[in-house]
Amino acid sequence: MSKKRVLFLCTGNSCRSQMAEGWTRHLKNDSIEVYSAGIEKHGLNPLAVKVMAEAGVDISSQASKTLDDLPDLEFDYVITLCGHAQETCPFFPAKTARLHVGFDDPPTLAKTARNEEEALDHYRRVRDEIRDYVRTLPESLGDIPEGA
Repeated sequence: MSKKRVLFLCTGNSCRSQMAEGWTRHLKNDSIEVYSAGIEKHGLNPLAVKVMAEAGVDISSQASKTLDDLPDLEFDYVITLCGHAQETCPFFPAKTARLHVGFDDPPTLAKTARNEEEALDHYRRVRDEIRDYVRTLPESLGDIPEGA
């Protein structure tokens, strides 16, 4: 079986898409060639790095990037993780299936936290939701027609 090439796309490629890339490398490296990017670069979020490390996944060497920073690759699937990325997702060739799986934005949620631990709890919840989604891959992608 050849690996599916999957791109996780978010606004700033700082948190959710980085977590998704890390989980996919950790859990699905045998079946998925994974990339992440943002519409913009916001830098790697240190709290995302911290909560992923708590779960045994090191994303500290990953870097925030845009599509322009990726080599000229064709993707089987582009998965947008936030509404902004879904709305502004650039054009991909017809054979690339696009889908949206939205997750809350931990940095936005953390702004209302009373302390760092409460802020980290937002990151942990989203981290675990992304992990649970990644566990369904690539099987859950099989129902999506190419070019969708």
